[in-house]
Amino acid sequence: MSDVLRSLRSVDVEAASRRAAGDLVERARRRGLVDVAFGTVDSPLGSIAVFVTRGGLLRVAYPEERIDRVLEEVVEAVSPRVLEDPRGTERVRRELDAYFEGRLRRFRLPIDWAFVPQGFFRRVLEETARIPFGAVSTYGDVALRAGSPRAARAAGNALHDNPVPIVVPCHRVVPASGGIGRYGGQEWRKAWLLRLEGAVPPQGGSRA
Repeated sequence: MSDVLRSLRSVDVEAASRRAAGDLVERARRRGLVDVAFGTVDSPLGSIAVFVTRGGLLRVAYPEERIDRVLEEVVEAVSPRVLEDPRGTERVRRELDAYFEGRLRRFRLPIDWAFVPQGFFRRVLEETARIPFGAVSTYGDVALRAGSPRAARAAGNALHDNPVPIVVPCHRVVPASGGIGRYGGQEWRKAWLLRLEGAVPPQGGSRA
């Protein structure tokens, strides 16, 4: 068999495999067998994995997070019926692409808070989600708005464990003493996101 024929046969097999996979996902979706759809987004910050339920965006994972570990978390917290599904993740991928290209200033994706129980941590993330594009807030201010003005450190812990970074913009929360502070997705990404939005951290203040 010539190299050309081998190449063509390989392309045919790959195309058939993709069609079969697409048909499988479509049948599972029609039968209501997909509880969590996942996919990937190529971005300036690396390849980002996204997980979506009927309730909204469940999880955003940076490349350093092992996908098998994240899948285990999703299965334990939500459902074992998880499937790679480009159609099911299309909206989040489209909005993230627009954000990274500077065309989107406010995400409209609903959030599924399954990873964040009710209480102070949830309130911190909900308040963080209200910080507008291009603005920053301090850990102390977020803690205050979440109902615990003395809990700036706890607010920082909640933000470090944010399951949906970027969309719930924990990168917009910085120390009042100056600089950008820590970030669960590595500090260079936080700096990149703040530059994208034109945000300027405070130079000093009274709250942490």
